[in-house]
Amino acid sequence: MTRISVNKCNAIIPFLSFHSSSSRCFSARAHINFDKEVSCLDDAVSLFHRMVRMKPLPSVIEFSKLFKTMINMKHYSAVVSLFREMRIVGIPISDCILNIVTNSYCLRHRIDCAFSVLPIYLKTGIPFNVVTFNTLLGGLFAENKVTDAVVLFKKLVREKICEPNEVMYGTVMRGLSKRGHTEKSLNLLRIMEQGNTKPDVYNYNIVIDALCKDRNLDAAINLLNEMKQKNIPPDRVTYNSLIDGSCKLGQWEKVKTLFSEMVNLNINPDVHTFSILIDGLCKEGKVEDAAEVMRHMIEKDVEPGIITYSAIMDGYCLRGQVDRARRVFNVLREKGIEPNIFSYSILINGYCKKKNLAEAMQLFGEISQKGLKPNTVTYNTMLHGLFEVGRIGDAKKIFDEMLRVGPTPDICTHSTLLFGYFKYGLVEEAMLLFSKLEKNREDTNIAFYTVVINGLCKNDKLREAHAIFEKLSSIGLLPDVRTYTVMINGFCREGLFDEVKGILKKMEDNGCPANNTTYNVIMQGFLRSNKISEIASFMKEMAGRGFSFDAATTGILINVSKENPSILDMIPDRS
Repeated sequence: MTRISVNKCNAIIPFLSFHSSSSRCFSARAHINFDKEVSCLDDAVSLFHRMVRMKPLPSVIEFSKLFKTMINMKHYSAVVSLFREMRIVGIPISDCILNIVTNSYCLRHRIDCAFSVLPIYLKTGIPFNVVTFNTLLGGLFAENKVTDAVVLFKKLVREKICEPNEVMYGTVMRGLSKRGHTEKSLNLLRIMEQGNTKPDVYNYNIVIDALCKDRNLDAAINLLNEMKQKNIPPDRVTYNSLIDGSCKLGQWEKVKTLFSEMVNLNINPDVHTFSILIDGLCKEGKVEDAAEVMRHMIEKDVEPGIITYSAIMDGYCLRGQVDRARRVFNVLREKGIEPNIFSYSILINGYCKKKNLAEAMQLFGEISQKGLKPNTVTYNTMLHGLFEVGRIGDAKKIFDEMLRVGPTPDICTHSTLLFGYFKYGLVEEAMLLFSKLEKNREDTNIAFYTVVINGLCKNDKLREAHAIFEKLSSIGLLPDVRTYTVMINGFCREGLFDEVKGILKKMEDNGCPANNTTYNVIMQGFLRSNKISEIASFMKEMAGRGFSFDAATTGILINVSKENPSILDMIPDRS
């Protein structure tokens, strides 16, 4: 982990106690209408140079407003460049200007440069404040430097460099929660309760949302009740998180209770609330109920947005009713709501699942015509759809386009490509890609390696598959039940049942017991190899574990029984 940020911070810390928290101000000498005068970067730069030549010089507040306008336009590098010009010509600066520059570096993901602004505070006698360090903490979390962020925060508190406010606590809690450290966020909330800065609804909402995303709904509702006991009124954000968590768990009675409670507290559901509810219903296949919620939403004068319509489209696509999804898509346009990339991706996915690649490709081509850019999900969906119908050449063209114009392929893209290459016997191409990804240390996980092992097994490359399987532990990956099952299937295809038994034992030893799919794969192997003595005992073992034959095993069993009817007598009586 890079330590430059903390080291730079350590160099600054000894000087911090000599500075108060007051701000240096300069009276305004000129008023500039930035909304009218700045519409692009050239306008901003021209205005800056005109301001520099003004007599008297505009106030530091005016320069701050210009920089804020540029930040909103995402011209982060230009802000830094103009700030350097300010320093060269000796224009006075303030803590606000320095905080903006620090933020510009953070937004560019250059936290090392952001920390380099701290000496300027000391040199100019401008005091640090809570905004300064909150910006740096946010920058550290944005670059996934969680340890550095925690070290800095602890130093600020322990050495009383600045008193964290609710916003700073929130920055740390949100940064931790987004990276899976929900328990640490909850602990920080408890620390706040014991200190001078008490948690407010903003802080509680961060932890409640994290708990809901972790599917720990009971703990989230306990926090809601705790808020009420402490007279901290929950708001719409609180209830939206809880309703979303309840929907994802299919706990519809809780959804109704929370919705009613929200209304009784005079917290009006907004478009986001209704969209959460509609999306939850659609994902459970309850599209008619979702449509009813949308009608109710409109009656309450809450206009559905693009997210709401996209959720309904997704619901129809999940049920295979892509034509109805297309009608919703067309309704969007009739209402003057421009479909976004998510709407296009949902519909493209619907057509791909129906193997209607002509419509999918037409929509994919339309995206750029509408001034949108396909995202990773869009490309991955198209790649999967094209491979499914055997259009390998088109899939390669789509991938080449992705490499040429972006976005950057992710682990799902690479897994889809490997799956497609293996499916059509392009083993050499698959392994070249796999070797390249390993060499470049691309992001991989156990699911990615499972695709490779499965592809090799299905292309009669059992030895190569087993070699990759055996090296998983050396690269810090643990096989899951699917990986083990794929390897077992490879051995079954070759009739290597001693190896199958060895893998089963390894699964038990590693705390990853075989599931119903694993046992069906083994049973299919025994049936194909006509291992009559093994079949009888294995059937009993399956029954004892509560497993049953799936459709594939049943089909093989029926075929085998035509030549050997006695095999049916081996099926255990479950009564």
